[in-house]
Amino acid sequence: MSMNQTPASERVHIGFFGKRNAGKSSVMNAVTGQDIAVVSDVRGTTTDPVYKSMELLPLGPVVMMDTPGIDDEGELGALRVKKSYQVLNKTDVAVLVIDGSAGASYEDAALMERIQAKNIPYVVVINKKELTLPGTAERIPEMLGLTGAEGVLHLHEGGAVRMIQVSALTGEGIRELKEQIAEAANTEAPERYLVRDLLKPSDITVLVVPIDKAAPKGRLILPQQQTIRDILEADAVSVVAKENELKNLLPQLNKKPKLVVTDSQVFGRVAEDTPDDIMLTSFSILFARYKGDLESVVRGVTALDSLEDGDTVLISEGCTHHRQCGDIGTVKLPAWIRAHTGREIKIRTTSGTEFPDDLTGYKLILHCGGCMLNEREMKYRLKCAEDQGVPMTNYGIAIAYMKGILKRSVEPFPEIYKLL
Repeated sequence: MSMNQTPASERVHIGFFGKRNAGKSSVMNAVTGQDIAVVSDVRGTTTDPVYKSMELLPLGPVVMMDTPGIDDEGELGALRVKKSYQVLNKTDVAVLVIDGSAGASYEDAALMERIQAKNIPYVVVINKKELTLPGTAERIPEMLGLTGAEGVLHLHEGGAVRMIQVSALTGEGIRELKEQIAEAANTEAPERYLVRDLLKPSDITVLVVPIDKAAPKGRLILPQQQTIRDILEADAVSVVAKENELKNLLPQLNKKPKLVVTDSQVFGRVAEDTPDDIMLTSFSILFARYKGDLESVVRGVTALDSLEDGDTVLISEGCTHHRQCGDIGTVKLPAWIRAHTGREIKIRTTSGTEFPDDLTGYKLILHCGGCMLNEREMKYRLKCAEDQGVPMTNYGIAIAYMKGILKRSVEPFPEIYKLL
């Protein structure tokens, strides 16, 4: 990712779904004006989800996602269908593409039901307008279960059903489709802040950034970059230091910092070096609030104290990266958990999109801050854990709890602080 690009996790995710040969790839290419996805008359050309970050007017920075056909067949086809349904978990706007020459099907109706159950804003696109027979388009709402007994289109959380006929071949209706996608995207939640709402102009925030073997050469990681940007948006001041420089740095500042934000791995040392009258938290905790539900992961952390010998803990990260010696997810956290509990705990780790559907075998889930996941996917994972009765917490929260500084680490958030 270029330093000047909006991170993928901050972009609106637009997913194109439908049966094989409905024209998903062709419609997406027409909307973007680019040949992003391979187009062919052969059914099942798209075998894996295709992602493309770009600017889409009038919407702005987006991630376009093309998916395999939801009617794929055979053992391999079933895996592809599963991949398509997994893409829904990160989709901010779903575009359901239907072949107008064939009409809607059972698979389309099942997908529409799933889209509505997840409260995803959507647009139904009837493609191949030039081949659609008279009366076919009018019957599609009923075939998708979008009409009531009186033939009235059902509403969804984002407003009225959006449906449009287009021709990816001729370009007819594509401009209007882009406007409908932008309208659907604008039904999402209001803007969120990482740290901006905690600061006033000229406030100083010290960011503690370890530079070790796991740190990427020549750059800061995404949570650090985004936090610095949000501090600047508040007209505040960011000061960056390594953990071994913090103690010497603080007396040199001509003004007491409002906040210290640290990498969770050095939470204990930074807490010792930060005076009690300066608020302290971690990047991971900031992202737990920004991407998910801080209260639920604070409540979930107490499950550490009820772990027994043989229990399995899932440690999940939203990104994939080369694991270094002393990696936090596979080395440090398992060691800290075993030391804190005094139990023989089994650990399973996952990364990227590999988040299990069945969580019932786990006694606790520890998740990273989710900087590489968009808000919808992070909340999906939290909801999966809640629905299956498995406590879920966050790296920063868990480390603060095991270091005995949890209450101090959530002091910047009064609504959470008062719960402890």
